[in-house]
Amino acid sequence: MSKSSAERQAEYRARRDTAAQGNGERRLNTWMSTAAHLALKRIAGRYGVTQRGMLERLVLAEDEKIVAALDIDTPEWDGYFRIGTVRR
Repeated sequence: MSKSSAERQAEYRARRDTAAQGNGERRLNTWMSTAAHLALKRIAGRYGVTQRGMLERLVLAEDEKIVAALDIDTPEWDGYFRIGTVRR
């Protein structure tokens, strides 16, 4: 018996954790303002990349700026890299 669409989709999503040379990928499902969405489309179009690619570039660039400003072996460094911590 063949698999249902839902079963195939579930298997595909399960494989994404080990995609990209074993580094994996994470699913992001969110709502954003129309203004932010339109800006993302414009910026991605300007650089000729997908919206996903542009969002990844922007996030990684900001992360690099933050990390560059932190000193290793400090509470600030440890706090920034504490996964799952909500910082406000």
